[in-house]
Amino acid sequence: MRRTDDPTPGAPIDLLLDDAEVLRDTYDERDTEAARARRAAHRGDRTDRTDGTDTADGTAVPHRFPSAHEQAAHDLSLAVALVLNAPEAAGALTRLVDHDRIDPEGAVVFAALLQLTGHHEAAQFWWQFAAGGGNRTAAFCLFLTHRRRAEFKDAAYWRAQSRRLPGRPVPPGPPGPGAAAPTLSALLPEAVRHELLGQCHRGRHPSLPAPLEAVINRLRVDGDDEDFGEVPQPGAGLAAELSGR
Repeated sequence: MRRTDDPTPGAPIDLLLDDAEVLRDTYDERDTEAARARRAAHRGDRTDRTDGTDTADGTAVPHRFPSAHEQAAHDLSLAVALVLNAPEAAGALTRLVDHDRIDPEGAVVFAALLQLTGHHEAAQFWWQFAAGGGNRTAAFCLFLTHRRRAEFKDAAYWRAQSRRLPGRPVPPGPPGPGAAAPTLSALLPEAVRHELLGQCHRGRHPSLPAPLEAVINRLRVDGDDEDFGEVPQPGAGLAAELSGR
């Protein structure tokens, strides 16, 4: 019998996302499928090749990696890019700083921004905050975070959590009369969002343009956390500053 903390070959990100329902508990089914469709458009028609070479139309095909931790690093990058591409990302991030009703889903988005800008320990802090609030996507990102570090016991724990936490039910239809519709507003400019997915598709770790990275690096830090060091805090105007509104 295989031990749960042993490394295993990385599964394709599509299977990992489907199995963990990544984004489905944070964003609705239509938005998740739209993100997957955008990602599929970058792949082109020839999806059977996995060597990282170019296709006939000049686009790169998806990379597959030889080790569990390399695959997890790639899969985490793609999960982060999908989170930031979700139409509800800006609204979720804004609700994170709502002191009357702090939204754990916003912590998933904020952690994705921190991960992109190299604040990996701080990203883990915010993913743990969101997972503590019952967010399944955050637990899955923690699974990938520990797996990329070859911390397989911790990875197994968060994998189990991602399976245990109930996903948010997908609404059967549009909101009824008087019900508040979700705030759909892009967090990043369209070209930036597409480039993040493109970088993942080319087997690279995605990064933000320097001006947007500087926005994250200027965020207020409240001292040092005992476990995670300096942890940036989201500001009330962060979503607007990133989107250019």
